[in-house]
Amino acid sequence: MLKCRTVWRKLAPLARASSTVCRQNARRAGLNNGRLPACVPVGHMSTAPAGGGRENQLYVLLVGATCVGGAIYAYQTVKGDSQRYQDRIDEISSRPLKSFTEEPATPIQSEPPAVPEAAPSPEEPSPPAPDAEILAPIETADPAPGDESPASHKVSSHTPYLLIGGGTASFAAARSIRARDPGARVLIVTDEQVPPYMRPPLSKELWFSDDPSVTETLRFKQWNGKERSIYFQPPSFYINAEELQSAENGGVAVLTGKKVVHMDVRGNKIKLDDDTEISYDKCLIATGGVPRNLQVIERAGEEVMKRTTLFRKVEDFKSLDKVSRNVKSITIIGGGFLGSELACALGRRSTESDLEVIQMYPEKGNMGKVLPEYLSNWTTEKVKKEGVKIISEALVKSVVSKDDKLEIQLKDGRLVKTDHIVAAVGLEPNVDLAKSAGLEVDSDFGGFRVNAELQARSNIWVAGDAACFYDIRLGRRRVEHHDHAVVSGRLAGENMTGANKPYWHQSMFWSDLGPDVGYEAIGIVDSSLPTVGVFAKATAKDTPKAATEESGTGIRSESETEHTASSPVASSTPSPTGVQHKDEYGKGVIFYLRDKVVVGIILWNVFNRMPIARKIIKDGEEHADLNEVAKLFNIHDD
Repeated sequence: MLKCRTVWRKLAPLARASSTVCRQNARRAGLNNGRLPACVPVGHMSTAPAGGGRENQLYVLLVGATCVGGAIYAYQTVKGDSQRYQDRIDEISSRPLKSFTEEPATPIQSEPPAVPEAAPSPEEPSPPAPDAEILAPIETADPAPGDESPASHKVSSHTPYLLIGGGTASFAAARSIRARDPGARVLIVTDEQVPPYMRPPLSKELWFSDDPSVTETLRFKQWNGKERSIYFQPPSFYINAEELQSAENGGVAVLTGKKVVHMDVRGNKIKLDDDTEISYDKCLIATGGVPRNLQVIERAGEEVMKRTTLFRKVEDFKSLDKVSRNVKSITIIGGGFLGSELACALGRRSTESDLEVIQMYPEKGNMGKVLPEYLSNWTTEKVKKEGVKIISEALVKSVVSKDDKLEIQLKDGRLVKTDHIVAAVGLEPNVDLAKSAGLEVDSDFGGFRVNAELQARSNIWVAGDAACFYDIRLGRRRVEHHDHAVVSGRLAGENMTGANKPYWHQSMFWSDLGPDVGYEAIGIVDSSLPTVGVFAKATAKDTPKAATEESGTGIRSESETEHTASSPVASSTPSPTGVQHKDEYGKGVIFYLRDKVVVGIILWNVFNRMPIARKIIKDGEEHADLNEVAKLFNIHDD
């Protein structure tokens, strides 16, 4: 500004002189014309008569130069201030970092910053060598209390792919992500102490193992005699969580024994139960569900709760196995898939000891909510032959602990005394993160509502038991089965890497009541719907054991979901009409109808035919004669 003032003091006399000359010229011109002008436009020097044009041009030139000079000065001043500000910021940034910073996404922020965050838990067992924490549970059944995941302060504060939950859906998603993005870094966070594993064997094959150390090895023989572990992958598959960020080719890491308690959707980060924060680029919620309990048991007191098992995890299998070897009576409450499978498993064990196994449920027969009544009754007889005492149409009124026994009082007055209770009364989807994340929960089916691509929000997907999705054929649904977890997890992983595929798969599920009776189902199987059953006499190959010998796997959905049916060929063998005698329910097909359209199918002791059933439901057509449709499954061929 000082320069501008100096220039103006030099130019002002010239400007005033030029203005005076212009006014004099204008007055002189007026006298020559014999009159004075009415008004002299002082502010428009350039309109003066000829004779002062040179001075006017000089005036304009000087004023313009002044403006340009001022503009240049202002620009230089602002630029100088900006440069000084940037120099100051750089000087501050170059100072040594403090022990805590507000930038959680800094890649190398894994040493001092997280130490204060982990400070509240110094009394907890100190973590052992990192290698043993994630991998040791593969071979040992009872991880020591100190065998937890690596300390949270060693885990990177950022991961490109974050999978919440350590079940089947998470593992399927991890494999899918790595298949499409080989260098991907995937972090699985689970509140269990073990890496991802398959749940079906916990209520099936593990109970039929002859190995006394099965609870430690968690290895079992499938019905076909082949041995495998319940874990999806050996220890070498995973890398340590603290090494994930620096892994050159990426990998999959599992952070065990940690629970996600808060989710910031806008900030793309989560908080663990030890206050550790981890940011992410893409996130999958695969939190599964928690077993339901009866309110009468929850209100019965601590002693009753201590002697009640809610069966879901590896720890539950270990606990119930130990209980079954040390008590004289176990009562299973629930007549669904899980309750019936455990009843048969424990019933088989009761033949080798004096263990009493009781199964009670409110329905008239086993799986009464799924199977038509005649088949439910037939199944009940099969369960009884396994050594199980059945109490049907049983509604629990109260449970008390008395004289070292649990007394179960039924509403109709019956009293059942037992040593231990297994509550198998359904699953509640785990939606604890919905509130903090602001995600929508379906009011009818439960679970996180997702779109056709299994996406709940931008950068957030949901798969497995916790996902409530829209089925293009059957409407909005929520499915709690292994096959759905595999396929939905796989698709979610693909979409997290940009595939943008819709979920069109009709998932299947299966249940085995021992090695001799099993079924596979797809769609809506509800005993309240009209059903049509077509049955045939079973042969030696019509058992779960024979099915696994043919497919080579005990997890039958692993073979089923990879195939599709295009043009199935019907059997030429004539089929009998109607439902046969109850003793002839050896194998068959049960169709579930809604508005005369097949919406669900159960293959009873019929295996490796699921692609055909899937195509029938996908077509959504009315069928005049379902006996003809049953021929597609070749149930009448020997």
